[in-house]
Amino acid sequence: MTRIVAGSAGGRSIEVPRTGTRPTSERVREALFARLEHYGVIEDARVLDLCAGSGALGLEAASRGAAEVTLVDSARAAVQACQRNARALGLRGVRAVGAKAASYLTGPAGAPIDLVLLDPPYDMGQADLEAILTPLVRDQDPWLAPGSVVVVERSSRTPEPTWPPGLGRFSSKRYGETLLWFAEPEAP
Repeated sequence: MTRIVAGSAGGRSIEVPRTGTRPTSERVREALFARLEHYGVIEDARVLDLCAGSGALGLEAASRGAAEVTLVDSARAAVQACQRNARALGLRGVRAVGAKAASYLTGPAGAPIDLVLLDPPYDMGQADLEAILTPLVRDQDPWLAPGSVVVVERSSRTPEPTWPPGLGRFSSKRYGETLLWFAEPEAP
């Protein structure tokens, strides 16, 4: 059973699609969000959860005070689960979008994003991961707000992501099989 760890929906269970997703463990989410709260990037934030699966990461952010959360996943079952979870938890400002992450990021950015949560399949290759990260820091119509944080969740057995120019790693933390990479936009 997967549940929201803290905030307005803390302790409540969420639906997880039966196949094709690997929700981030509660232990990792709890540690991740403690760190993000320390960085001051959750309260009233605009959040983009890419490869959202059940939406556990983005919904956790919404539960903890994010103003706006967009959950993006290419699997129809995942998008439907995200929609049902947001409704069941009564979280406002949450929307689910059916699209591949890299394709979604080719569109207009709109208002800048404060926090990007990227939890792709552990077997996603470096080139596919880079195709998602690169548009975040494009020169025209960038996605990231100044001071924003990008979190990439990977298997501890995979190499460090290839960071595109304009995005730099500032930390990483291992939790068993899970490795979290933290990056931020670099000053021009």
